Amino acid sequence: MDWKAKLREAWENREGYMIFTTVDGAGMPNSVYVLGVKLLADGRFAVIDNYFNKTRANIMNGSRGSLLFISKPRTSYQAKGRIEYVTSGPAFEELKAEVPEKYPRLAAALLTVDELYSGAERLN
Repeated sequence: MDWKAKLREAWENREGYMIFTTVDGAGMPNSVYVLGVKLLADGRFAVIDNYFNKTRANIMNGSRGSLLFISKPRTSYQAKGRIEYVTSGPAFEELKAEVPEKYPRLAAALLTVDELYSGAERLN
C-alpha cells in the first residue's frame, strides 16, 4: 500500500483530538488541539482557524507545521509539511461547511504533506 493510501486509511480510523504544531521565528514550537480538520481529496489537510493567535502568526511568518493524530488500533501518525493560509477558495469553503456556524471559521491552514510518520517510521 502506498503512503497516500495508508494516510487515508489511518485518517478514516482516527480517534480523538488532533494536535497542530507550528514554530515561531525563534524556533519555539506552538501546539494546539484542533477538531475542525479535513483531509482533502488532493491529500492536503485543511485545519480551520477559529481561535488561532500564535499559530496564525507563525504561519504568516512562514512556519512549516505538523498534524499529529491517533488511529485505531492506537497508532500515531504525524504529517509534516508546508502551510498555506487561505480565507477563500474551494478548500476553505469545503472545510467551513463542516464546522458549526457558532465558531468564527476565519480561515483554513492548508498543510501539504511532505513527510508522513507512523511512530518513528517514515512512510514516504
